[in-house]
Amino acid sequence: MKKIALYFLILSFASCQYFEKQVPSEKELLDKQIKEINWKEVDEYPSIIDCEKLTDPNQKKQCFFEFLAATIQQKLSVDTLRVLFPKLDTIEVKVTVNPDASMQFEPQFPKDTVAYDTIKIDSILRLKLVDFPKVNPAIKRGIPVKTQFILPVIIKTEK
Repeated sequence: MKKIALYFLILSFASCQYFEKQVPSEKELLDKQIKEINWKEVDEYPSIIDCEKLTDPNQKKQCFFEFLAATIQQKLSVDTLRVLFPKLDTIEVKVTVNPDASMQFEPQFPKDTVAYDTIKIDSILRLKLVDFPKVNPAIKRGIPVKTQFILPVIIKTEK
């Protein structure tokens, strides 16, 4: 029994070196965590209720983008946009989903665009792209965040 007690006594003195290690400061830990975060990606993309039942993140993302493109196309299909600009077949729309689930839409035009009245197109889009279904914002580390992306929208022409 004395040998076991002696063994534990020696072991306890030898293990004291593990307690002497320098603990990193709070600022060092925070800086390390911030450097490890990929600020270009979100943990969860924005979503709608219909896409929430999907478990695969890529399928959820695809579902959301398809829904958004289809909804924008539907809202623009019954519009003077086709009549005013018959050669315009695709519009790139910058979509912003805010942390409070509100959405903003802004058409994107090439820098040298003079073929279209960009102000008129912008006003038509802002007028038509309202009353969207509820969108859940993107999530980064458990917090809702603002996301922006450019979505090409095909303006369908009826024949």
